[in-house]
Amino acid sequence: MTRIDLHTHSTASDGTDSPVELVRKATQAHLAVLALTDHDTLDGLEAAQQEAERQGITFVRGCEISTATPWGEAHFLGLWIPDDKEKTASLEAALAEVRKKRKERNIHIAEKLQELGMDVTYEAAAALAGGRVVGRPHFAELLCRMGVVENRREAFKRFLGKDGLAFVPRQLMSPEKAVTLLKDAGALVSMAHPRLLHAPVEELDSLVAQLKDKGLDALEAYHSEHDAGDVRICVEIAARHHLQLSGGSDYHGDAKPKIYIGRGKGNLRVGMSVYDELMNYRLTAGIGSR
Repeated sequence: MTRIDLHTHSTASDGTDSPVELVRKATQAHLAVLALTDHDTLDGLEAAQQEAERQGITFVRGCEISTATPWGEAHFLGLWIPDDKEKTASLEAALAEVRKKRKERNIHIAEKLQELGMDVTYEAAAALAGGRVVGRPHFAELLCRMGVVENRREAFKRFLGKDGLAFVPRQLMSPEKAVTLLKDAGALVSMAHPRLLHAPVEELDSLVAQLKDKGLDALEAYHSEHDAGDVRICVEIAARHHLQLSGGSDYHGDAKPKIYIGRGKGNLRVGMSVYDELMNYRLTAGIGSR
């Protein structure tokens, strides 16, 4: 099987490979198609696209947006995002606001930890992140290094988790807004790893139906964390609502060391037929061009 991977991350967000390194690893893995879908940014796309042209691998411009639902976070991928600043201006502005709110949250977490008597700063967490997206795991690592906790699990239980003393909730947009933003930018919109959302199947089906009306195009049925039953459910829901299927590893490099580009945990199979179906759908639906 000729494999593709339509869900990966680089140092532009929370991955550990630069966009260029990511493309080179995809080439070494003999992938035919690669999408870069960093969280809340388009920053790595130009470098990755240029390297993909040098390497002779088909590249798909993308990004991933997290949203709030009653069952936890739902994530959405924009695929084939146009290389057109005028078309993506509204999307870029919204992503910049998301990044601003993320930084404000991290600063608030640091302030709460300081109020608890710990010498923790946002700057220290950012330094530990090494240029990648700053998050609670970096604060957990700081607490471990300071000897406040023995491990990250304890850090989250006592301080950073939902019931922790320094917890600050994320401010996320709605699924409807994310789908609309990506659609208006000219992207094909896919719901990422639907079965990782802690929603009963009937509630997931209802959410998908609502989002189809907003412009949702596909479900990411094939994912590193989906088992055979999850894939079957996604395929059934997609068929019921006349949606396409997508798939990807959700590769993050060393940040998720058990997930490999193009192969997930070793048994992921996303073939060219998935790409071909999506391309045919794009042409039929008038989303971009071949």
